Amino acid sequence: MTVEAIIDQVKKYNCKLVEITGGEPLFQDECIELMKQLCDLGFDVMLETGGSLPIQNVDKRVMIILDLKCPSSKMMKKNLYDNLDHLKQSDEIKFVIGTLEDYEWAKETIEKYSLIKKYPILFSVIFGLLEPVKLVEWILKDNLQVRFQLQAHKFIWEPSKKGV
Repeated sequence: MTVEAIIDQVKKYNCKLVEITGGEPLFQDECIELMKQLCDLGFDVMLETGGSLPIQNVDKRVMIILDLKCPSSKMMKKNLYDNLDHLKQSDEIKFVIGTLEDYEWAKETIEKYSLIKKYPILFSVIFGLLEPVKLVEWILKDNLQVRFQLQAHKFIWEPSKKGV
């Protein structure tokens, strides 16, 4: 699908907010241009990225949600920490937590990079692996200044459904 075709499709929704997500959007060569054109057209654009690819070329008008991969993901080696230098105060960092080890690692990472002082931090559970109440209990016990979130699409649609 071309950038123009995607923009035409987006316009049909008559909605000002566009979030680009799913897998890793930055693997698509046209993603940077798509976000720029959407911003030029007056859309509020968000990019949810896995954090393994550089973000320095993302249009500064785009709000970035940067995922830092935790130990249970087995993808920590893909975290590109240089991306932290390219975030804006309006961007967010997300940790998807599946275990107590993930939670402790996230706390250490937040401390190591002074993230709470710089960006909003999101904590979410790996659906079906960690009960949301357990993560909330840990956050409250530690008085951790993060925002808890659920993956709403997992509750609205069948959790395994793709493309929603």
